[in-house]
Amino acid sequence: MKFLKWLLVLSFLVMPFVYASDGKAAALDYSDKLTLTIGSKNMKHNSTYTKTAQPVTAINGVSFIPFASVAAQYGYKISYNAKTKESIATGPLHTLKFKINSAAANVDGYNVKLTGATYILNGSLMVPLRSWGNVTDSAIAVVNKTITLSWNSVILPQQPKANFEVQPAEIYAGQTNVTYVDRSYNPADAPFVDERWDGRMDVFPDPGTYTVTRQVEDINGIWSEPYSVTITVKPANQPPVANFSTEKETYRIGEAVLYTDLSTDDENAIVRRTWTGNDKVFFEPGNKQVTLEVEDRHGLVHSITKTVTVTSEVLYTKDEYYRLFTPIGEKFPIDSGAVLKMPSLPYTFHSEQSQMVRSNSPEALLQEGIVYESQLSGQVRFLFHNVNHMFTPVKMYLLATNNNQVPVNLSTGSIGLGGPDPYVENTAKMSTIRYLQSLANNPSPRWMTIKPGETKEVLPELSRIPMKPLDVLTTYADLYADQELQFKIVVVASNKNVFTELPKLGQMPRDGKHVRGTFNKADRSIEMSDILGNTAEYIKLGDKTMDTYLDGIDETTGNLEYNIGNFGVLYRLTLPHVAPHTLIALNARGGYYTGAFMVNGQVIPVTNSSILKDNKEAAVLYRTGDSEESVEIVFTLSAGSNLPLAMMFLPLPGARW
Repeated sequence: MKFLKWLLVLSFLVMPFVYASDGKAAALDYSDKLTLTIGSKNMKHNSTYTKTAQPVTAINGVSFIPFASVAAQYGYKISYNAKTKESIATGPLHTLKFKINSAAANVDGYNVKLTGATYILNGSLMVPLRSWGNVTDSAIAVVNKTITLSWNSVILPQQPKANFEVQPAEIYAGQTNVTYVDRSYNPADAPFVDERWDGRMDVFPDPGTYTVTRQVEDINGIWSEPYSVTITVKPANQPPVANFSTEKETYRIGEAVLYTDLSTDDENAIVRRTWTGNDKVFFEPGNKQVTLEVEDRHGLVHSITKTVTVTSEVLYTKDEYYRLFTPIGEKFPIDSGAVLKMPSLPYTFHSEQSQMVRSNSPEALLQEGIVYESQLSGQVRFLFHNVNHMFTPVKMYLLATNNNQVPVNLSTGSIGLGGPDPYVENTAKMSTIRYLQSLANNPSPRWMTIKPGETKEVLPELSRIPMKPLDVLTTYADLYADQELQFKIVVVASNKNVFTELPKLGQMPRDGKHVRGTFNKADRSIEMSDILGNTAEYIKLGDKTMDTYLDGIDETTGNLEYNIGNFGVLYRLTLPHVAPHTLIALNARGGYYTGAFMVNGQVIPVTNSSILKDNKEAAVLYRTGDSEESVEIVFTLSAGSNLPLAMMFLPLPGARW
């Protein structure tokens, strides 16, 4: 009676496996059938009769079959792994691993739960019937005590997989041409011969949500399952609308025009705004055409043109306007000849006991070697300015050797590094800006100790980035040594070890045009006690006459050397009496100039966004307010730039309305 109840339960639980290839149910047609009888060793494989090692058994409603006997009928190769204690059946489609007394099996590398725990019966491993059917893709049928396992020993081609990608990611109704990128693949590696699409459109006419479905058929006649993608179509993109306004329609000569951009876009995605004719100020009367063109991220463009009327009434002349309103650190056009008509103010300077090394010859590095060397102690400023004319990247090093019998302490203070960069204008400007900013920040010294007989790299910033061919490197650095050190400026290929190469290197010859040497009294203080700015006037800097050149020595040759241009000298200009409403501006007299000046503690680039290209341009450094002011200007003349300079003091016109 108990056996009949178990058989009834099993008949409800066991269901055959059905494979569908093209969406229609496949016929239950199998190549192999194995018939077993509960409680018997007899079995029939198709038309062949044989016996199992052990009879089919039933325990607590679960039927068990002998693993090795049944697996052999399936064509599996049977083995045993003594190390893992696993009985293994290996076939063309699956690898099955069972352990004694385990309710789990490993199928193709994945653990699968069994309907009952395996066990040993008279030396044979018994496995659950239902689980065996599941892992071998077999159908199971039970009629009374007769059990039939059905499977296909013929390997059927695997089903292809349809897939595709829709591009672009954003689709707009009536506008976007949709591309369908094929991502389908076939595990059987059979080519595709047909496809079915549902809902596919190259251009979707209306906004909304669409579903596009695809199936593919391979050469074996097997269709994939449908693959669907849901597409959200946005409303048609509208072009941007260009628009702007001015405070008024009519302006005077020299009166600033304020333009307000009022352009809009349906996605707030304007990526380009191009103005034409939108001068901040006009200096000739007439009707001025101003155009604004805008473009959205889809490439749609719109423009608008409006007229600004300029009367013949003068609010400011061109010169007055630029003096008053050019921002600090920017430049304005100037009459070059008018500068020379201004009085040139004499001045005297006081030199302080300070040392400076200028390493600028040879300026063009043509070979590896020692660029310069010097025996120094105390406070020293180094200026490096070179361009790599070799065909390989190189690195520049500052090395210090202690030839004393006692250790030497060395500190690094302010540093300004420009480059490496292919444009000398960039290295000149950035090195000066960074050096002056470092002076203003007054960084804590960075100390190191050099032992007797030891050589160390003392300025690692210099060699951090290789100089590629034609790169320029400009650097200012303040160092202090409490005893004498032998400093060497060395250049080697970037892939070489400088300390290994140092004994092999020779002294580079100077180029005969540029400067290298050690100079004293390299800090200059200038104080002008007169009131400046009541009339247009200027002082000359770097002119050799008023600002005389330092003399020093090239320690590699012992020859006298003049610091032409006084590059590397640190100037401190004190102006205790600058008149109210005075513009302090810089005019390059010798050609292009760039760099920086620190005015009352604030570093002012020359210029913020460009350079002074010639003597027809001037850079704004400072403006005084309604009362007399004391102004201090700290600067070093920028290496790689042209001299002399004219620092002008220009009276400003009164404000007009």
